[in-house]
Amino acid sequence: MFNGLGLNLGNLSRISNAETRSLSPENLDGAKGKGGMATEGTGAACARELGRGWKISPSIRIKAGETVEIANISGPGAIQQIWFTPTGNWRFTIIRIYWDNQAHPSVECPIGDFFCAGWGGKENNTGANFRQLTSLPVCINPGSAFNCYWEMPFRRHCRITISNIEDPVEDKPEERLMVLFYQINYTLTEVPEDAAYFHAQFRRTNPLPYKEVYTILDGVRGQGHYVGTYMAWGVNNNGWWGEGEIKFFMDGDKEFPTICGTGTEDYFCGSYNFDVGQQNGGYREFCTPYSGLFHVLKSDGLYKSQTRFSMYRWHIMDPVRFKSDLKVNIQALGWRNYGRYLPLQDDIASVAFWYQTLPTSPFPILPDRDALEVI
Repeated sequence: MFNGLGLNLGNLSRISNAETRSLSPENLDGAKGKGGMATEGTGAACARELGRGWKISPSIRIKAGETVEIANISGPGAIQQIWFTPTGNWRFTIIRIYWDNQAHPSVECPIGDFFCAGWGGKENNTGANFRQLTSLPVCINPGSAFNCYWEMPFRRHCRITISNIEDPVEDKPEERLMVLFYQINYTLTEVPEDAAYFHAQFRRTNPLPYKEVYTILDGVRGQGHYVGTYMAWGVNNNGWWGEGEIKFFMDGDKEFPTICGTGTEDYFCGSYNFDVGQQNGGYREFCTPYSGLFHVLKSDGLYKSQTRFSMYRWHIMDPVRFKSDLKVNIQALGWRNYGRYLPLQDDIASVAFWYQTLPTSPFPILPDRDALEVI
């Protein structure tokens, strides 16, 4: 019998015994027939003349310094879609996902970066920096609607938490309050033996030390496949910044990798600096099912310092498979005079996305609030 996983247009018509469930502030544990029963919530005052069942609890509030559990699901099953609309500072809001009662998370990431909006923040709630993102596993829709369609199977248990790491001792604590609207759609079904677990890890280095490569991912142990990269890249030099090669070290590689790219824009499926000519506007943003570039902060001039970019590259049709271990890094490389390469000292953040067997190796400690902050 079809288990309802691995959905596509070719198998969408197939009947299965999978059971559909959904978590939201209107049904906190996803129980059957228990949605819309709230009597208290963020919409209670608005529904005071209508009563129960009329959008009493569309969102939750998370105080500064507080962590809230938004999913606690017994398996087997799979997350199939997540929709978030968060207020507050997206770098100071951390999503963590734990599989099968593992003590440490398999996903740990600022919520903006997880949804390819690493430069976002409070100003984005007005739509000032909104960028439509239309890709297969992740999309951002007006005005701050984060969506992901990564299939996330689990066998015994799934737990998801959201942390607001704003400073709780500041004056005006109401300004540090985070409001989250969310819907997590999942299925309860049998999970195949060869299904791996979804992972996502955030890193940031600001600035990158001179002549050092930027590490996207390291310390992975187990079997799996790498499925995507998101990067928030802040340029600290004049000139073109994307000559660096991405490298995948796998299954015992030491000094030299098995996979070596030809340039940053090449890895993100562009070419020649993403530049279509000054007369055509220079950098060209693009958004496709598998890759994209956003020119988030423009400076005066095409190749001036302090320009910021967001880029994504999904390995959906070309996953990078590994049997025992994986490390991924990328060079930050520009140009100096006389046609020589210049190692750059840029502000670089990234999220690596991959599937692997459990157990997960513990992640590096997440940067503190000051190291996460976008200035």
